Amino acid sequence: MNQGDSGAAERLLALIGEHRDSIREAMDDEQHRLLLTRLTALAGTPPDDDRAVRKALQGVRLALLPLALDHPVREEMDSSRLVAAPPGPSAVAGARELVTWLAHPSAAPEPTPGSTPELTPEPTPEPALGSTPEPTPEPAPEPTPEPAPEPATETDTGQDELLRAPALSAAEARARCGGAPPAELIRLADPRDGDRYPEFQFGAAGGSPYDVVLEVNRLLLADIDPWGAAAWWLSGNTWLGGTPARLLGRLPDHRLVGAATALVEGEG
Repeated sequence: MNQGDSGAAERLLALIGEHRDSIREAMDDEQHRLLLTRLTALAGTPPDDDRAVRKALQGVRLALLPLALDHPVREEMDSSRLVAAPPGPSAVAGARELVTWLAHPSAAPEPTPGSTPELTPEPTPEPALGSTPEPTPEPAPEPTPEPAPEPATETDTGQDELLRAPALSAAEARARCGGAPPAELIRLADPRDGDRYPEFQFGAAGGSPYDVVLEVNRLLLADIDPWGAAAWWLSGNTWLGGTPARLLGRLPDHRLVGAATALVEGEG
């Protein structure tokens, strides 16, 4: 793996740490818990499992989509590309360091060789005979560290907004497909209404699924991460200048495929 293969992932993780406060302010609780969940998943991925590392890193990028288009992390994510070669062990190592730091932000770094040692406090002089010693002030109480945020499960995340988008039932999707819907279609599990297939995936007036939707969904691993794929389609995109789902039929198919490819692959 060459240096360029891991550079985009390392830059993204570094920026997440650098802008952690503004990221927290920009996201609601559910969105932020999802980001922590995805980072934790990346940190726990076997470094030598190329597909798993790519999938986990893609999950982190998709969890960052709620950020404004001009946020530094979003700008970096949209302007850089993950190369076709997998990001590799450096992405996993970086995620482990980031997760540890986010969980314990006040932890003091280990001293490095050559650093300035802590000064030894001078001893308090004894009071002179016959004088009244000054009372020793009580030390200030140690601040109580805030508990680390608990990662959410995928069902705890901001999925309600995605479920509010127009969708077809499983029976309606089956009718549109002329049989069992293909695995590439986004299928969202609604705890109230059962499986839901976002309507943008289908042509107007009872049409079948768009070929370009199936192609893009394959790139986004919609069969593995349908929520992340749905978030990509229903969020703003700087490459396209709008929301991908609303641009179906208005932009050439290759533009949509190119924007999805920019998220997961490229020349580095």
